[in-house]
Amino acid sequence: MVYLGLATGLAMALHIFEGIIPMPTDLIVPGFKLGLANIITLYVVVNFGMRDAISVSILRTTLGSLLGGTFMTPTFFFSFAGGLASAIVMALFYKYGSRLFSMLGISLIGAVTHNVAQLMVASVVIETVSIFAYLPYMLFFALPTGAFVGLVTGQVNKYYSFRQS
Repeated sequence: MVYLGLATGLAMALHIFEGIIPMPTDLIVPGFKLGLANIITLYVVVNFGMRDAISVSILRTTLGSLLGGTFMTPTFFFSFAGGLASAIVMALFYKYGSRLFSMLGISLIGAVTHNVAQLMVASVVIETVSIFAYLPYMLFFALPTGAFVGLVTGQVNKYYSFRQS
């Protein structure tokens, strides 16, 4: 419980930190973030499982948006949907496909899922599916950051793993 509390706090800090970083990509893909908090989500998937990763993701997006001043705004719903969907999909791929997919591959799948979930929420909010035209641009920026998340998580997990052998 203590480790999950620390993971949630660290994920919230990264979530808020990302919110204050000015991104030059906002002209192309509004609201783009690096996804650093997903390092924590993927780490929790690997070391504690799906249920705990979902809990950390929900707490991170909710508390992070409360502290960041975006709670119950479209930004919150985009972040919440993306975080929740990517946590679930990464956990499923880790549990059932870790022999086929490396940490990098699972993270990339999580990045794609995050973007698709955000666009699904956006399409409901603005009542059009034409928003999916942004997907190639979103993926252009999200895949390198997803790769970074996977590589960092792999390195952190190598030295700080809680899995029982």
